[in-house]
Amino acid sequence: MNNGDREPPIDPMTETLSGATLGRPGVPNALQIAAIVAVAIIGAYLCFKLALPFLTPLAVALALSILFTPFHNWVKRKVQKPALSAALSVLTIAVIVIVPVTLLVVQMVQEAANGAQLIRSEIDGGLFQKTLDAHPKIAPAVTWIVAQIDLPGLISGGASWLTNASTSLLQGSVVQFIGVLLTFYLLFYFLRDRHDALASLRTFLPFSDTETSKLFGRVVDTVYAIVFGTIITGTIQGVLGGLIFWAFALPAPLLWGMVMGLFAILPIVGTSMVWIPAAIFLALNGAWIKAAILTAAFVGISVLDTFLYPVIVGDRMKLHTALTFISAIGGLIVFGPAGFILGPVVVAVTLAVKEILHARLQAGGTTT
Repeated sequence: MNNGDREPPIDPMTETLSGATLGRPGVPNALQIAAIVAVAIIGAYLCFKLALPFLTPLAVALALSILFTPFHNWVKRKVQKPALSAALSVLTIAVIVIVPVTLLVVQMVQEAANGAQLIRSEIDGGLFQKTLDAHPKIAPAVTWIVAQIDLPGLISGGASWLTNASTSLLQGSVVQFIGVLLTFYLLFYFLRDRHDALASLRTFLPFSDTETSKLFGRVVDTVYAIVFGTIITGTIQGVLGGLIFWAFALPAPLLWGMVMGLFAILPIVGTSMVWIPAAIFLALNGAWIKAAILTAAFVGISVLDTFLYPVIVGDRMKLHTALTFISAIGGLIVFGPAGFILGPVVVAVTLAVKEILHARLQAGGTTT
């Protein structure tokens, strides 16, 4: 055999490492698979921890990108430049949604704080005692109730809380601005790069194209259901609240109905910031029965909303009413404000994966 026909010498170290790395050719051993899975799990956990401080901007940007996708597609057809079309869409969304809502919320919190301060000044001026003197028959019972719950202290504390809340909103405007700016920043990339991101995600997920499309469709339906379900229930509360204010001859029922509708959309605020001061105002002016009826009416509206929202949202999400309620409330507890969107999305995606697995098992389990 010629020297040119000889095989190159085998490096014992390379051979040893190759054998240890590959085991049998093309077949990784179980230890390697376990190590890769462990690294993937650790990496996913660390990625979640990195994203945790930004969950609210991420959730809001995701929801806005889904809701405004048809509008962005129209802009992109007109502009024909991905970056410019995404920037124009983000600016339009900011003008239409974010800026007016932020300004209105700050203004309404300030108005609520001013109203609470007015009520406290009326109590300090003796209006509450004058009301009791004008109704001697019920004065002993009311005095006992007030002593048990410390109504003046409760009202004073509520007024102080509202004042501090409005002050905190103004003082924390820089932090809020950064959060809004981050939402816009993420929204820009969600709109501009969504096709590339979805294509990359398709290659990562262990599903077929049909299954992945079903999974993405479930997420889109969930976001639409949450947003429009919240808007519908908020509108119902605002309309009913405005009608109640009109029936009791309270000032500006149309304005406060709109405010209650907006507050009903916000998961943390609620309509109680409007109707509780109104009930206190009626009680201080001697209209005890009206105050009680107004309180009962708004409590009934809140209970109705609690049952109505899961029905509206769950129908499109294809979830049971109780499961929809638990996912929304549980999401708020686990993820904070972002959980109002993330909670139902997590449940919807999990159930979609379960359905995909069930379909594969019924088909014979070859893919599984």
